[in-house]
Amino acid sequence: MAILLQQEAVERARLISVGSYTVDLDLTVSDTEFGSRTVVRFDCAEPGASTFVDLKAASIASIRLNGNEIHPSQVADGRLPLGRLQATNELEVVATIAFTHDGQGLHRAVDPADDLAYVYGMSFLDAAPQIYACFDQPDLKAPYDLTVTAPSGWVVAGNSPARETDSGRWEFETTKPLSTYFFTVCAGPYETVRDEHRGIPLALHARASLGADLRRHAPQMLEITKQGLDYYEDLFGIAYPWGEYHQFFVPEFNAGAMENPGCVTFRDQYIFRGAAGRAEIMQRSNTILHEMAHMWFGDLVSMKWWDDLWLNESFAEYMAHRSCSAATEFDDAWVDFGIARKNWGYAADRAPSTHPIAGNAAEDTDSALTNFDGISYAKGCSALRQLALYVGDDAFVAGVRDYLSRHSYGNATLADFLEAIGGHTDADLTGWSTGWLESAGTDEICVAVEGDPIAVVEASRTTPEAHPADRPHMLDIAGFSGGRELWRTPVFTLGGDRTEQAPLVGLANPNLLVPNASDLTWTIPVFAEATLAALPQELPQVGDAQVRQVVWAGLLNGMATATVDPRTVLATFETAFPVETNESLRHWTSRLVPRHLGAFLPYGERDDAVTRIAATAQRAIDAASDDAVVTPTRLLAATSTDEALLRAWVADEQIPSALAGDMDFRWSALIRLAELGLVDDAAIDAFAAHDRTLTGGQKALTAKVIRPTQQAKEWGWTQLEQNTGLSNYDCLAIAVGIFVAPDPDLVRPHIERYFRVLPALAERQGEFASQKVALEAFPVEITEDATSQAAQEALRTVRMTANVRRAIVDRAAILDEALASMRRFGG
Repeated sequence: MAILLQQEAVERARLISVGSYTVDLDLTVSDTEFGSRTVVRFDCAEPGASTFVDLKAASIASIRLNGNEIHPSQVADGRLPLGRLQATNELEVVATIAFTHDGQGLHRAVDPADDLAYVYGMSFLDAAPQIYACFDQPDLKAPYDLTVTAPSGWVVAGNSPARETDSGRWEFETTKPLSTYFFTVCAGPYETVRDEHRGIPLALHARASLGADLRRHAPQMLEITKQGLDYYEDLFGIAYPWGEYHQFFVPEFNAGAMENPGCVTFRDQYIFRGAAGRAEIMQRSNTILHEMAHMWFGDLVSMKWWDDLWLNESFAEYMAHRSCSAATEFDDAWVDFGIARKNWGYAADRAPSTHPIAGNAAEDTDSALTNFDGISYAKGCSALRQLALYVGDDAFVAGVRDYLSRHSYGNATLADFLEAIGGHTDADLTGWSTGWLESAGTDEICVAVEGDPIAVVEASRTTPEAHPADRPHMLDIAGFSGGRELWRTPVFTLGGDRTEQAPLVGLANPNLLVPNASDLTWTIPVFAEATLAALPQELPQVGDAQVRQVVWAGLLNGMATATVDPRTVLATFETAFPVETNESLRHWTSRLVPRHLGAFLPYGERDDAVTRIAATAQRAIDAASDDAVVTPTRLLAATSTDEALLRAWVADEQIPSALAGDMDFRWSALIRLAELGLVDDAAIDAFAAHDRTLTGGQKALTAKVIRPTQQAKEWGWTQLEQNTGLSNYDCLAIAVGIFVAPDPDLVRPHIERYFRVLPALAERQGEFASQKVALEAFPVEITEDATSQAAQEALRTVRMTANVRRAIVDRAAILDEALASMRRFGG
């Protein structure tokens, strides 16, 4: 399918305006295809001119423009040319379109638990033409009239309220104007929990095999939904605009969620089958609030073109954490943001592919998707948090209200947003935008002190040489000794290219000195040598979770920049994790620390590190209360070499009560046994027979490929290369284990294969799916110069999509960081 160029979109928007869409979908045609009839009514500013409509169909029955037949052969590369346009036009397209298995278009999945099929629509970013004929760009909004034919007994929902007029025949109310990438329909034998809040009908949906889990989690999710609706309506001064509010948890979803107006889709892993810790519930709650924020910012007011995609996502990221912290039980949401989201963003901002938050020239839809990353989400969120501090929260909120009310049901740009904020402040937004939004890179902030009490202070901001910028930082600094907070400065501004004085003179010189202690700005804190040396003893004693999170950010990012020895990170984890009380920090450090150390430590130290991490997990289990045992027990399952214990857990024996019956935990133990070479295919298949679900099938794929044998690795590559029936999630399940091995000699010969197979996979998987697989499969654990050289050679010589290229560039950058660390600290 042709890639839409921005200049083409600008010209098409200049030429036409879309009045309405009438879409009729027939989901009963077959298991592989559905019927799609579309009528588009549009005006042309220059009668006699030509344009094109987007369509990707398996077959086309008829095309009529203003009553005149167009032969289906005119459709080429996903485009139908339209000539001799009149002032007012009507286009009708009747087609048959394929269901997909890559998470885009109309995705159809069959749950092997009960052989029931589920369908959901994913039109983002340019997938709408895989559902219906349309002018697929965000600034050609229009209302929709939708009808759907589905098997009798199915639940059917979309962007507006619907009613079943006959058995299996559904008619939807006319929608408000929508961008094409928001169009969705969800249909299937979904389990549903319904509620209502202040006149807004609410519904939660999940596949039938998750019905009991949906009902178990529904009260909490509905509570978050209601709290969010109240918070946003009060903050924005605009009532929820989309009628009903459906939330579908759908199988094999590529992203966390998608903000379709009135009908949000989520990955169904959020309906936890087993135990769910507070961090996981918070993550789900935050995602619910993120997508809800889009109902106003993104859906009600949409970007004109994809170069402003960041503003949608940065704003929703900011509002989700703000509302989570202010309106729900999760008042520590900013701690979770710092350890989970910001570390993702810091890595993206260090990579060669870094880019400014805004002002990126998205010349086409493919290049827009490459910037759909931790910079557009986490860094943009941090910039907006700084903006609210810079202009004052009242001015910020008033500006947001103006922006939403002025551009409701239309499109807007960054300039429109800053104009709205600027109407409520005298602050210099032009300079602020240049420094924060239009410049790449992450500043480092270092605070050096002398004397006790402190007599000399040097607080410096270092901007990356490759990306010079002037970003003023509003932040604070705190000092600790023996776990006691000795002092904390008021929030002050650190800026300029010179070293500036921070308000520390006369204060006690602490053992632990933490810049950006409240994590108000986007920066990597650089710790003095004395602080680094004290961390294993000091960090476990610090009572402020936000400060502990900032310290972990400094450690993890310092390891990535070869300024912190990975052994210091391991030593600090050993002392801090067993006594950590914040569940977000427990959850994320238990994932991030082992993963980083698996690449940054020399080969000869990795097994010992895993042993030490397992011992740390056991100490945490021994010290934990019943409700805090889940995270360390999961960590132990991923690192233990105790075969008897792992086999007992697989058998659902000797498991802590909080995890009893948790099938996903049992899979973790089995996958660890497979990684150790202690189970074979027959044992994996026998266990999978007890979990005949989509999730169980994917866990079995991981278990098979992670085994430390040449046959297992060869099987995995054969599946990725030749099995065209694999779904996006199946490919991902294989990718996560294909380079895991106790000895790099086992998988080193497959490095060349990665750079050959993964780019080719994009030909049958969508951009989202192939990028994720490329990220997960990259052999960063083969931490050698030869791996880096192979990556650079592939980037020079192998044809690949923009998003697979971005994945390889980013993972190769992490590999190079690990190599630099080894050169500095030994290895």
